[in-house]
Amino acid sequence: MSEESITTEQDEELARSMVQDIIVRNPLCHKSDESVQMIRKAFELANDAHRGMRRRSGELYIFHPVSVARIVAEEIGLGATSVTAALLHDVVEDTELTLQDLEQIFNPKVAQIVDGLTKLDVVIDQQESLQAENLRKLLMSMIEDVRVILIKLADRLHNMRTLNSMPDHKRFRISAETLYIYAPVAYRLGLYAIKTELEDLSLKNEQPSVYKEIYDRLQVFKKDFQCVIDSVRDPIQKALDQHGYTYTIKARSKSIHSIWRKMQNKGVQFEEIYDIIAMRIVFEPKSDMLEKTQCWDIYSMITELFRPNPDRLRDWVSTPKSNGYEALHTTIMSPEGRWVEVQIRSKRMDEVAERGLAAHWKYKGGRADSEVDSWLEGIRKMLDSASQNSMEFLDAFKLNLFSQELTIFTPQGDMRVMPVGSTALDFAFEIHSKIGFHCIGAKVNYKLEPLSYTLKSGDQVEIITSENQKPKYEWINFCTTAKARTCIREAFKEERRRVIETGMQMVAEELAKVKLSMNARILHKMLTHYHFDNRDDMYYSVGSGATDISELEKALRQKSSNKWIKIWKLNFGGKDDDLDDAEAAKMPKNKNVVISDAEDDKQKYVIAPCCKPIPGDDVVAYVDETGNMILHSRACPNAVKLMSSRGDRIISANWESHKVLSYLVEIVINGIDRMGIVSEITGVISQELHVKMRSLNFEEHDGIFVGTIFLYTYNAEDLQQLITALRQIKGINQVTRRDTAEDASNT
Repeated sequence: MSEESITTEQDEELARSMVQDIIVRNPLCHKSDESVQMIRKAFELANDAHRGMRRRSGELYIFHPVSVARIVAEEIGLGATSVTAALLHDVVEDTELTLQDLEQIFNPKVAQIVDGLTKLDVVIDQQESLQAENLRKLLMSMIEDVRVILIKLADRLHNMRTLNSMPDHKRFRISAETLYIYAPVAYRLGLYAIKTELEDLSLKNEQPSVYKEIYDRLQVFKKDFQCVIDSVRDPIQKALDQHGYTYTIKARSKSIHSIWRKMQNKGVQFEEIYDIIAMRIVFEPKSDMLEKTQCWDIYSMITELFRPNPDRLRDWVSTPKSNGYEALHTTIMSPEGRWVEVQIRSKRMDEVAERGLAAHWKYKGGRADSEVDSWLEGIRKMLDSASQNSMEFLDAFKLNLFSQELTIFTPQGDMRVMPVGSTALDFAFEIHSKIGFHCIGAKVNYKLEPLSYTLKSGDQVEIITSENQKPKYEWINFCTTAKARTCIREAFKEERRRVIETGMQMVAEELAKVKLSMNARILHKMLTHYHFDNRDDMYYSVGSGATDISELEKALRQKSSNKWIKIWKLNFGGKDDDLDDAEAAKMPKNKNVVISDAEDDKQKYVIAPCCKPIPGDDVVAYVDETGNMILHSRACPNAVKLMSSRGDRIISANWESHKVLSYLVEIVINGIDRMGIVSEITGVISQELHVKMRSLNFEEHDGIFVGTIFLYTYNAEDLQQLITALRQIKGINQVTRRDTAEDASNT
């Protein structure tokens, strides 16, 4: 027997022992002999089906389904049927086994779950996104059995844990899709631990240098902060002991992705984030007192010992989050003068927070939570909407994955949970579609407000309706919830389709006058000239008479004004162009390209106007239908969406700078005002570093100044050097880069 065969047998035996550990550790997997036999049979079948297959890392493929099964059993807490489906989740997609085989060998439920986890091979309509269509299929299966999405999350988590062996373009695509879809889904289902790990792994794979920098600083911070934790924990332990509580106290740090996101959103440095460390108290509830009452009892003990911050109290025991999360959060001042967040949970609350939906089933006798049921019903309605293509569905689904929530009350005192940014019209549709269609206004806290009024948490809202009111398609511009937008689209589906067809005919007639027909190039020119994001919106505007195309020939003759950078609006929604076969874009064979600002203007790259990257930034390239490579920053939200929905058009890119072109960037400076500080700032920029400025503006108020400077830089390294130098000036508090839409210039 060869050495390779011996190694393979040893690996298979290791995988078999891992399955045995799953069975032993999870009571739901060994509650009956039938459950144990089903799991073992699934492993042997998967092992035979995948025999000879290896992952890109070189390990036997069987370790992947076994690892997914372990996550399903140990980290999510599902039972034998889910573990069986997890072991088999790739056999139909990757081997000769069929769903009919699984149904005969196991049962229809196992086959149904595996079917939901099996990707589509091809999309019939080539204008659709295969990634978005696969998500739609997955969610259709989730409606029938929510275990489908839970196993998919386990599958994605293991893939993210083992992503190092993948090429760059695939790592970027998978990481972006994870951040855009799967991490928010995990949050929505209450799987906080999985959501956090998915976010951190996405950042680690997309921006490894950023991840490492924050990780290293976090380790140092934890050591320095330990004395603060000790000074807070010890008095709390004594108080809990005196009151007879059984408990555990753990210190946990904010996740790396959460720290990075806060630094980006708030424009602050690592040292300026004060809630990096938090303490979590998990107690065994006493039988003679309500859990909620015990949470407040512990809160009272803590606030007698330490001064709380009244603005940082978060009561999710009286009103749990829509994903079931319950806890009481407070922030207290330590003896060292540092704020420390303290989270108070019962053991049940903690399990629900970590395991989400699976824990709901455990504590509710196998019944799903009503809020989850409501969310699933909303997904079902979106899936039933025939007016949406896969990309529109992806957008609508993303809207339902809100991370922050508002509590809104009806006049009768009934509570509804809405996403942040919801309007009065969104609330009307949340109550019922008929109320939304006939809504003319709202009374918010007894004051009359328009339909576009943005709601705040705690608002009491009365919707005013009129039978004479008819829905307007323009309402979609100030609706933020998927339910409201879907209802409006459905109401105008037939009328909009007819107007779009009229617009298409009108455009075709105008093109025929100059002996042209529609193709990708012409469509791009029209979208750019008339300022539309997608084809259907343009045709609708033309068909309804809102857009005049009488001078179409003149619009088509216009050329880009800059030979280096061509910028147009990108199509992020709706259907793509009707491409002629001859003009269909050919993707580069090399999925990792090097581009340079020193190449001539035959180089087909475009700087995305949404994030305006410069050489030295971490970028990816999206290859559009005409073959142009559009460069996005990897952290750009539009790039994340493109990688999540059009990953087949993403290639990794390294952008070299030969200092031929300089790029306009905007920096914002603030600090304490003093005589001569502006002169020092401009001196560092122009005299010490020899950087060319285009404009600057400084404003002072109550001793604090804010300055905005537009300047030209060759690359990200030079810009960072400039920012570092400016931060050394006395009185400067913050220097940050802000994206700005401008062309490059030869200097």
